Amino acid sequence: MKNVMALVFANIYDSSLGQLTNKRTLASLPFGGRYRQIDFALSNLSNAGIRHIGVVTQYNYQSLMNHIGSGEEWDLELEEGGLEYITPYSMGITNTFRGKLEAIYAASKSVLELGKEEFVILADAAVICAIDLEQVVQAHIDSGRDVTVVVKAGIANDRKQLDLAVSLDEDGEIADMAVDYAAPENYLAAMGIYVMRKELLIQAVEECMVHNRYRFERDFILQDWADGKLSVGAWEFGDVALFNESTEEYFRNNLAIIDRNIRHSLFRDDRTIYTKVRDQVPTYYGEGCEINDCIVADGCTLLGTVENSVLFRRVKVSTGAVVKNCVVMANSEIGIGAQLEYCILDKDVTISAGVKLIGTPEHPVILNRGDVV
Repeated sequence: MKNVMALVFANIYDSSLGQLTNKRTLASLPFGGRYRQIDFALSNLSNAGIRHIGVVTQYNYQSLMNHIGSGEEWDLELEEGGLEYITPYSMGITNTFRGKLEAIYAASKSVLELGKEEFVILADAAVICAIDLEQVVQAHIDSGRDVTVVVKAGIANDRKQLDLAVSLDEDGEIADMAVDYAAPENYLAAMGIYVMRKELLIQAVEECMVHNRYRFERDFILQDWADGKLSVGAWEFGDVALFNESTEEYFRNNLAIIDRNIRHSLFRDDRTIYTKVRDQVPTYYGEGCEINDCIVADGCTLLGTVENSVLFRRVKVSTGAVVKNCVVMANSEIGIGAQLEYCILDKDVTISAGVKLIGTPEHPVILNRGDVV
């Protein structure tokens, strides 16, 4: 799709993930045994033939840039008109972006205005899905609307606060729209994916900035729609979408991919999810180990018991150790006789012999990178 470019936002929910994003962006947060959050957004764009992509990130982006590199794994090239990193420093800005509109404004001169594409896709890295963006763009063009927002049913539950929630009338038109709203179940949740003409976005951003409006959903989409100045259509996504906008959701959704149906909706033959290649030796399963209902990456050494857990590369579970309902990131080691349940272990964590750590599904125990317990 040579007529479409994209901006991917890497930091939007960093503060909601607590210590997991203290030293990295949400976009570079490991997910599902071998992936990073941003792999899904980049893969969806690459699968749609979109090659001009700006990755918008505010801080702690070294890990993200190390992971993406030149973009080769996603068939992207690090150059003007290809893959570009958009940071406050690179834009000559001394403060971090307060919202998407401010971030887009910073990118407009160097990325948007120089691009030759007619349409732009905006995407958050927080939502995990495998989506056909060609179909979304074509539906947007056919609708003739100013903006198309991709939405998902089944997310609103009267408790989760949604950045943007919409309800539809009998004709499928947007009847109501609300921001920062714990919407009831009949509302649809925006997935952070928007399609519009690039010139419209540039004009809207410039107008919003001079009026100190910097939040995309509240100050542009909702306000201009409510004022009758913006036509907005909803495109409903019917497959699996995992919202990793909090620590609890991140933990639950990692374990959710153990479910065959969810896993096969995300990882499909027709919509490949790419990531940085890190080939390792096969995982070693010891004679006395018991592994049940797990996602296990390569390079692990498993000598104990692991149930309903996700293990990233090069994890070692020692003899007599029991790991249940846990997410264990790369290079972590669990000592002899240790017991872990409902835990998130960041990279390079060492659990000493005999240690017992028990969390809950709503409040998993979290260990920082390099911790020794």
